[in-house]
Amino acid sequence: MKRFLKSLVTISALSSLVIAPVFMSAGKAAAETQKGTDASYIGAGIAAGVTNGGQNNDAATLGGNITGRLKLGNTPFSARGNVLWSDETTAIIPEVSVDVPIANRTNAYITGGYSFVESDAKPTPLGNRDSVVVGAGVESEVTNNFLVYTNAKVGLKAYQNSPASAVSINGGIGYRFK
Repeated sequence: MKRFLKSLVTISALSSLVIAPVFMSAGKAAAETQKGTDASYIGAGIAAGVTNGGQNNDAATLGGNITGRLKLGNTPFSARGNVLWSDETTAIIPEVSVDVPIANRTNAYITGGYSFVESDAKPTPLGNRDSVVVGAGVESEVTNNFLVYTNAKVGLKAYQNSPASAVSINGGIGYRFK
């Protein structure tokens, strides 16, 4: 439990560092009237596993991510897809999110989905086996066509031969297509 809390604090601290510039520019954005963002986008960036399952092939892994969001009409829901990869394999994560506008052109969101690891027992930033995934993040439009995003994902029981959960911190830049 201590490791989980330590990971949660680390995730919060890193997310704050990534998101702080968005709120620093709030004065300029205050003149605009749109609350939140309705952008559908695709983006790419880094993915950092911050946990270890305690067995071989369970080490925390640094890799990359491709992330997509498709806004579902005028609802607070979005369909999301993530691909997290390491130098050995890939985790494919379809998700559904609830999006909450928190500032001009900025949303916070919570997600739920499932991680499909292409090669079981090979490490990804989110563990080394298929698992249920929950997460939370923030996305913000920085110009008309570009967004920055950051999120943390928890893969429940995401390591083989271990009850441990995996935690990944992800971030990147997205391009708005809708």
